[in-house]
Amino acid sequence: MRATLLHGPHDVRLEDVPDPVVQRPTDAVVRVVAACVCGSDLWGYRGVRPTGEPRRVGHELVGVVEEVGSEVTRVRPGDFVVAPFALGDGDCAHCRHGIWTSCVRGAAWGAQDKDGLLVDGAQGEYVRTPFADANLVATPGMPDDAMVPSLLTLADVMGTGHHAAISARVGAGSTVVVVGDGAVGLCAVLASRRLGAGRIIAMSRHADRQALAREFGATDVVAERGAEGAAAVMDLVDGVGADAVLECVGTRESMEQALDVTRPGGFVGYVGVPAGGPELPIGRMFSGNLNVAGGVAPVRAYLPELLSEVLDGTLDPGRVFDLQVPLDEVAKAYAAMDERRAVKSLLRP
Repeated sequence: MRATLLHGPHDVRLEDVPDPVVQRPTDAVVRVVAACVCGSDLWGYRGVRPTGEPRRVGHELVGVVEEVGSEVTRVRPGDFVVAPFALGDGDCAHCRHGIWTSCVRGAAWGAQDKDGLLVDGAQGEYVRTPFADANLVATPGMPDDAMVPSLLTLADVMGTGHHAAISARVGAGSTVVVVGDGAVGLCAVLASRRLGAGRIIAMSRHADRQALAREFGATDVVAERGAEGAAAVMDLVDGVGADAVLECVGTRESMEQALDVTRPGGFVGYVGVPAGGPELPIGRMFSGNLNVAGGVAPVRAYLPELLSEVLDGTLDPGRVFDLQVPLDEVAKAYAAMDERRAVKSLLRP
């Protein structure tokens, strides 16, 4: 089969690799129907995270089950499934507490598992899925093709935006600020609206993303950054600050921006993958009773709840995909996101 490998900065290639097979009785082989490029994939693509040797990439996919191991009982060949970006066994103490991303036997797409077996990257034609019963969530029947983009967001970005909102305790009537206008930030806007926020301020400098943020529920848009951005937000909220601020970037500057607009006693929900060493000012947090919560999103825990709303049409996060290309053109998909010509690129094998 063909799969995407990252060789180094700005060097992604589609190459022939061995076909995946069932290696454990709890495995399933899935034919990828759609995958995508994540903002976190760009850290390796840009060289922020060094690539020692070529490696498989991609961690978001939906597909059709082709084969299952002898102990798999919840999914069957022919099922259309959503796969979360982090793979847990569903049985350890952390999984039972809903933190699937800390599973003691967990695995990551494109990397070796705890026993040294390679797990295929999602940006390919097929994948072997460990702990298939725990990870793969089947839809009731084959969905319409038009629904595939929204289903794909449940593998990561919609669940991650939701995690930011949950971590920041967004609820009915909350005043919310979203820092970051990538796919996760836009999904965080949508998640905040879904949870009943009364006011949602999106911080975005790009007209197309501002428009989508408003469609997703943003009531206000602030284009400025730094001190000017904080001042603009504080003007909108009468100098009090926001109840909840969703940090969806992962840099020192974005965390500072988030803390600058949080009211005393308010919450920052952070889901931006750390890049650039954000550090928390404990003294400032102590004096202002500022709360910071979040981290890597356990999207598998949120999947059933969000899936039901995508299937009934209540939730339509698939509009974050503004570029769709065949897998053959995966390099174009990366370049478009790197150059901010696309919010999020969808790949069709």
